Amino acid sequence: MNIRNVAIIAHVDHGKTTLVDALLRQSKTHLNKEEAGSDLIMDSNDLERERGITIFSKNASVKWKETKINIIDTPGHADFGGEVERVLKMADGALLLVDAKEGPMPQTRFVLRKALALKLKVLVVINKIDKPGANVDHALNKVFDLFVELGADDATLDFPIIYASGKAGKAGLEPDINTMNDISPIFEAILEHIPAPAVDPAAPLQMLITTISADDFKGRIATGRIHNGTLRAGQDVMHINRAGEMKKYRLMALMTFEGLQRVDAQEAYAGDIVAIAGIPEIGIGETVADVTAPVALPVLDIEEPTVKMTFRVNDSPFAGKEGQFSTSRQIRERLYKELETDMALLVEDGPAADWIVSGRGELHLAILIERLRREGYEFQVSRPQVIVKEVNGQKMTPYERLYIEVPEEHSGTVIQKLSSRRGELQDMKTEENIVFLEFLIPTRGLFGYHSEFLTDTKGLGIMNSIFDEYKPDPGKWLERDRGSLVAHETGTTKLYGLLNVQDRGVMFVGPGVAVYKGQVVGQNARKEDIAVNVCKEKQLSNMRSKGDGVNEYFKAPRVMGLEDAIEYISDDELVEITPKNIRIRKEILDEIEAKKKARGMV
Repeated sequence: MNIRNVAIIAHVDHGKTTLVDALLRQSKTHLNKEEAGSDLIMDSNDLERERGITIFSKNASVKWKETKINIIDTPGHADFGGEVERVLKMADGALLLVDAKEGPMPQTRFVLRKALALKLKVLVVINKIDKPGANVDHALNKVFDLFVELGADDATLDFPIIYASGKAGKAGLEPDINTMNDISPIFEAILEHIPAPAVDPAAPLQMLITTISADDFKGRIATGRIHNGTLRAGQDVMHINRAGEMKKYRLMALMTFEGLQRVDAQEAYAGDIVAIAGIPEIGIGETVADVTAPVALPVLDIEEPTVKMTFRVNDSPFAGKEGQFSTSRQIRERLYKELETDMALLVEDGPAADWIVSGRGELHLAILIERLRREGYEFQVSRPQVIVKEVNGQKMTPYERLYIEVPEEHSGTVIQKLSSRRGELQDMKTEENIVFLEFLIPTRGLFGYHSEFLTDTKGLGIMNSIFDEYKPDPGKWLERDRGSLVAHETGTTKLYGLLNVQDRGVMFVGPGVAVYKGQVVGQNARKEDIAVNVCKEKQLSNMRSKGDGVNEYFKAPRVMGLEDAIEYISDDELVEITPKNIRIRKEILDEIEAKKKARGMV
């Protein structure tokens, strides 16, 4: 059976999902009603659609001239690198998708480095050639430079090039959209340049598991690629776990992919990507092998997490009012269940009936928190901390390579702010009033910077970072230079109370909002925290003065989303997360108790 396994690599927003949609539709792949009417078929998750990014890798399959092409959609963000590293193991080649205007971006570098390390054949697709300001030659030169930078050999540097407009559903060998008819040149290039899997269908069975999902009827479903041998429905197989322990099972179901659907199959051959059910304890990176000659495949290695947060049970005065699942048993079970599908995550039981959750970055953990919140969970999280290693008695902290594009007039502010956050400027270029900056900065130095960056650049800056290495901790960290406005009592916010307080800083709440004592309701303009009475009502009297209240104006509060709240909090604050609200609070709600603890009196 003719098979090609292709991963699609691209930076966030370079049109990867749109191009896959065009490939699926033009190959006459059968789509169900919901998919056929949807714009972004591959981004099926609500969070992916809202944010416009791919978070979870997905498999699709199309038939083209008697060849089955398995398409593997990879996340474009380095925080989801755990997904990338796994799914590239299933591919024999990759489509590197590059925006014709922007050229290759930092996240592209991350995934491409992984693909080249696995010796995958890379096919370059210059996308969005019909975009205003597209510069095909410039983008192509940048791609070549990137390959050279990543140490590609001569054969890899001689990469095939296709030009495309994913939105229009057209591709061609020349960068002129008027000469293009459809997307078929991409299919032809895949058949010509991407090698068929180098496998042996007659050898004993070996299959590496790369993804786990759940099914209400079939239980745990494991997806992976058959490296050798043949797999049949109802067959006895040997499960080899990470520790090398072996256990025999009978497969309940064998499924292959048609379009985006998993369909039951009787038989599958080496090189194909399949899903199986019937092994209850199977995990990612483990092997399904032949019963008579079981041989394990190499276990998947995943880069270590760099950021951690403490999750704990919600103990605020509003606890249990808004969430469906709020007990420690429910939260603990859900966090450990996530480990089955996310290899880049780490969960440990903490010392005070809490859990330390470690991930690849702030976004990685924020997406997990948002998913739990939408599932009905209620809990609290602490400020993110970097994971510090000790090497030869010296503390080592993770560093990121930070890439910034910013209009020239804002570049001075950005350089100044990042320098104060211990960033070192590595490179600086200017092209048409846009400054390109490259920094090496400790991960800790980036905490809380994103919203500041958007304000400083008036929303025109682009910022991307990828993990670089562990280096000695520079120390002398600047802490947050502004305090919080903290609610003085429990009650409902009143306009009169808010008007009295708003000149002290930036408010996070408007009138008519239920708050409790110790909840953070705004950011102070000065360094210290202040207790404020936002529930204060105007005392009514029988006297009335002319023009009373005419000149009072309440400024719109700053709405704090999940990521804003996580970026904002200091070490003595927590973010309370419920399905309905995100609140910032002091860890110790009572001001006097907090002062006693700060002095070491408790």
